[in-house]
Amino acid sequence: MRDHGGLTRNISQCLRDFNIPLKLSHTVTQIHGKERLKGVTVAKVDLDKKPINGTEEYIPCDTLMLSVGLIPENELSKMAGIKIDTRTKGPVVDENRQTSVPGIFACGNVLHVHDLVDNVSMEAAIAGRSAAAYAARGEACPVARRVEARGGVRYVVPQRIRADAQGEIPLMLRVGDVYKDATLVARCGETILAKRKKRIFTPGEMETLPLDAQRITGDIIVEMEAQKA
Repeated sequence: MRDHGGLTRNISQCLRDFNIPLKLSHTVTQIHGKERLKGVTVAKVDLDKKPINGTEEYIPCDTLMLSVGLIPENELSKMAGIKIDTRTKGPVVDENRQTSVPGIFACGNVLHVHDLVDNVSMEAAIAGRSAAAYAARGEACPVARRVEARGGVRYVVPQRIRADAQGEIPLMLRVGDVYKDATLVARCGETILAKRKKRIFTPGEMETLPLDAQRITGDIIVEMEAQKA
């Protein structure tokens, strides 16, 4: 079990103990130094993440660490002619983790970037069972319903759910911004299939929203009901 409150308190205490400034809603606009780094200029950003003129501040330093995000390893998927999701940069899959090419399954960081190995293991188990079942039956994939990310949800996996799906289907997704006191909702037409309310949603944490396959009658929309933090 993850104790986000305890982790936040520990980080805050560490920042105070070592007098480390924490500047939220800022970005690096300039890097200074030739032979080695001497400092950086940072500035506040607006709601569109663009620097605000007049807020620049020079900070002397000798090291700069950048977090630029990751994308799945998709070269083999592209070579196999598999359809790629423009948001995840990985294959489009159904709830069994079968790609657009029948008999080819994807999971883990080939499919989308994970933050917890537990989620990778869960996805691997789904893909493994499904591949074994496919090998035994050799069935073609029936018509699937679309799963679409909207309104604050950056992406969702799977992007398709087969018409013959059964049991509980976990949707794995990431939001596109920080949301406080928000509700994550999955709808099928006017029917709410699942919802989850949390004190805070962040892009860095993957969310899981379970659906009951028997209640799915058409395409699904997953979105946030909230204001940005």
